[in-house]
Amino acid sequence: MHWNNLTFNQLDINMLYDILKLRVDVFVVEQACAYPELDDKDRHPETQHLFGLSPDGELLAYARILPPGLSYPEASIGRVVVSPAGRGKGLAMPLMQQAIESALTTWPDAGIQIGAQDYLKAFYQKLGFVACSEMYLEDGIPHLDMRYQSA
Repeated sequence: MHWNNLTFNQLDINMLYDILKLRVDVFVVEQACAYPELDDKDRHPETQHLFGLSPDGELLAYARILPPGLSYPEASIGRVVVSPAGRGKGLAMPLMQQAIESALTTWPDAGIQIGAQDYLKAFYQKLGFVACSEMYLEDGIPHLDMRYQSA
């Protein structure tokens, strides 16, 4: 797996297309959730687009890392997705570990908060996140806010 971390303006048009297609395919179509997937947060100059490519260049995993103050007072990680071709290969954990490391390196004093789908709570707890809200519905899907607690 080859990891890349680029800003919006550093992405080439083909990679941008692959990222947006994967996000729409999973978050809108697969999860049957009609909402505007594209937002201006993608283009913010400090937003990081972290993605993993197979040896032949296929996009297998992606996460978006937002600067403090854009979604939460803390930095945040979202749009976490593993492609259907990448599922079952243990990519979610290293994807999140890379995202956490990037956020902590870029904004060392900001902390990290996420809006996690409720069914993934235990996964995020293994990474050091703790719940900081009650469950709520976002676009009809149960979520909860979680904050990263460094080891």
